[in-house]
Amino acid sequence: MDIILIITGILTLLLGFTGCIIPALPGPPLGFVSLLLLHWTSKVQFSTQFLFTWAAVAIIVTILDQVVPVWGTKQFGGSKKGIRGSILGLIAGMFFPPVGIIIGPFAGAFIGEMINERNLEREQRARQPLHPQNNFNTSPSKTSKALKAATGALMGLLGGIILKLIATGYMAYYFFEALAA
Repeated sequence: MDIILIITGILTLLLGFTGCIIPALPGPPLGFVSLLLLHWTSKVQFSTQFLFTWAAVAIIVTILDQVVPVWGTKQFGGSKKGIRGSILGLIAGMFFPPVGIIIGPFAGAFIGEMINERNLEREQRARQPLHPQNNFNTSPSKTSKALKAATGALMGLLGGIILKLIATGYMAYYFFEALAA
């Protein structure tokens, strides 16, 4: 039975690393499950404090992974439409791994911001009388604002991936260290 638990733990750990990059899989929670599987063998016994600590880490990192891309978009000046675009881009990008997972949120945030700017422009036109000096064309500043928000979405996504990889990497270290002892 121990061999089955160890092999399942290793496979779960590999899925955990995959989940750090592919948003459809919960990377750190799968890494934690691998520690539990190893704990259930007769070979390794982790302390209760160790298991609770790593359960908390897995939960916190998973929650932060949902918050960090949104926070990144907001920090770089993104609007609600940019944030929604980033989320939709991430979902669409999952169908084209691995490049789509990186490009999707960036493109989604950019498109969301451009839509937001266009809507703001329409509202501004409706409130102001037309004058020859009112030029409502897309200016480089509007494009650069959208690029800035898209960069924030990308930075947030990459930050979340790095955070998940670090947490899962530590769990893998403890898994194999305990297994080798």
